[in-house]
Amino acid sequence: MATATLDRPTFGWLLRAWRVQRRVSQLVLASQAEVSPRHVSFLETGRARPSREMVLHLAEHLEVPLRERNALLTAAGFAPAFDERPLEDPELAPAREAVELILSSHEPYPAIVVDRHWNLIAGNSAITMFTDGLPGWFLDPPVNVIRASTHPDGLAKRILNLDEYGAHLIGRLRRQVEITADPALASLLAEVRSYPGIVEVPGIEPRGAALLCMRLRPVADGDPVLSFFSTIATFGTPADITLDELAIEAFFPADDTTRAAFAP
Repeated sequence: MATATLDRPTFGWLLRAWRVQRRVSQLVLASQAEVSPRHVSFLETGRARPSREMVLHLAEHLEVPLRERNALLTAAGFAPAFDERPLEDPELAPAREAVELILSSHEPYPAIVVDRHWNLIAGNSAITMFTDGLPGWFLDPPVNVIRASTHPDGLAKRILNLDEYGAHLIGRLRRQVEITADPALASLLAEVRSYPGIVEVPGIEPRGAALLCMRLRPVADGDPVLSFFSTIATFGTPADITLDELAIEAFFPADDTTRAAFAP
């Protein structure tokens, strides 16, 4: 039987880990992938060796992120299938132009681009309304959006509904940990859970609103309270790890007061 070491897990060990992470039995995975339960069992124990196609086939049914699909391929003895190019790479020019278009077109409202760890990749000129007044160390790269939003010295001190919005952010982060099994995200989740004022209450709901909004106390006296809801966009058919892990969050005014604050 194949065994795994801490630094070199076997394909079978990784396959089982992802199956357990997805809360799927061998029988269910076999049915979804149209293979025999016996074959899934043999793959997990190392009694059978998968083909490259089978690795990708099972990873697709388990919705394994592209980065981890490469890890599965490598563990099975195959070359990685997915490249990880920097966003500045010429091959990613169409995607980069699309991101820049979304950011600029969304002005005067704020929009940001983050990576899989919620580190800020880019933002339009309007994000200064979130960063104004933050201590300098928050803005030293890499700027982590979740940390900057929930830390008691960060944006959290301006969020009037921190109880419900903090619960929303920590719930989103928790779901990402469950989906990706990323240890860095798990560490960030543990950190955020330790912050005062951040509560993890799955049942908390927006107070009579159709959308959960972030309500921001103004930086300057006399300015209005601003209220935003957001949408998140991702690439629909990425074949590159960088694009697979990018998310664009666009913030919209949730009331007339906020909309008027942006009027020219």
